[in-house]
Amino acid sequence: MKNKDGFLDAAGVNTRLAHLGNDPADYHGFVNPPIVRGSTVLFPDAQTMVTENQKYTYGTHGTPTTDALCDLVNRLEGSAGTILVSSGLAAVTIPFLAYLGAGDHALIVDSVYFPTRRFCNGMLKQLGVEVEYYDPAIGAGIEALILPNTKLLHLEAPGSNTFEMQDVALMSAIAHRHDCIVTMDNTWATPLYFNPLDHGVDVSIHAATKYPAGHSDVLMGFISTNEKHWKKLHDANRDLGLCVTSDDAYQVLRGMRSMGVRLEHHRKSALEIAQWLEGRDDVLQVLHPALPSFPSHDLWKRDFKGSSGVFSFVLKAQEGRFKEHSHAFLDALSIFGLGFSWGGFESLAVPVSLRDRTVAKGPTEGPVIRLQIGLENVEDIKRDLEAGFAASAAI
Repeated sequence: MKNKDGFLDAAGVNTRLAHLGNDPADYHGFVNPPIVRGSTVLFPDAQTMVTENQKYTYGTHGTPTTDALCDLVNRLEGSAGTILVSSGLAAVTIPFLAYLGAGDHALIVDSVYFPTRRFCNGMLKQLGVEVEYYDPAIGAGIEALILPNTKLLHLEAPGSNTFEMQDVALMSAIAHRHDCIVTMDNTWATPLYFNPLDHGVDVSIHAATKYPAGHSDVLMGFISTNEKHWKKLHDANRDLGLCVTSDDAYQVLRGMRSMGVRLEHHRKSALEIAQWLEGRDDVLQVLHPALPSFPSHDLWKRDFKGSSGVFSFVLKAQEGRFKEHSHAFLDALSIFGLGFSWGGFESLAVPVSLRDRTVAKGPTEGPVIRLQIGLENVEDIKRDLEAGFAASAAI
């Protein structure tokens, strides 16, 4: 197709997902790129070998398959470069290792993904980095926490499990005035519903395990950066020797072809379920940013193009018996699986612990349960949840 890239730049998101990332003309007309498995790459002569003057030099440095996925992500993110890593957690920790060193100070949102907190409290502190947690609602108040040695501000919006929104553009602008790098975990929204780099973020992070893969069968993370910070990230990842297999890259690339359609279904179903839960007497609060009742809904409405399929609610329970009510609810579910992660085709439910919070404590009036609304029929999902509520009420 003549001028395909120009056409796609102006195309809708599902068209872009279907066609970006590789050109069939490069592979004899095959729609999907080949899965290039390999470690060793041969050079045509000694001079080329010693200068590494060819596109591919070793399996850890990329293959045509991984490059196809990186190209798709770059086009969606508007980034200068993307690296693929083995998990969503690795996608968070590698930028921290790349941009922080002994004696530096890092500001981390208190509603952060728990494994990120575990890494910060363990390895980062072991490496001599000072870590401080801040309230996700701090907004302009973040400036008061920035010290002369503050090097990095980490955002997550919405926050894990309790879904607090952050004023990304405002906080990024403040951080940049103090020469701080801004990283953001954008897994919940994906690049389809929010583009961090367009709002001042330097490093956009995704657990590709979730919606990009979409089928609960691949672990992967994306890290995308602007031009200013790309080389340092690239070099850090090269030095650490981290990479993904072409088989996994192919699976995620294939998942992303349908991500727009899947995510829209997740969005609609989850919002319908959230609204339904909000009207129930056995639910004390629904934690979903797209609901007008949610405290930071205005930030979501201003900045985000949509919402995904994950949210939490607070279950009505007898004081002192939160665990019993939560477990009774969860054990009565049939469609919902009890499992970590989300973003796959199946609905999942997990009890939420907020014991790790230091500043933003979250709801305390009842047990918090997080739901991933899958691709099942909404009426069946409601019927399953009804069984959970009935079991909780019988306590």
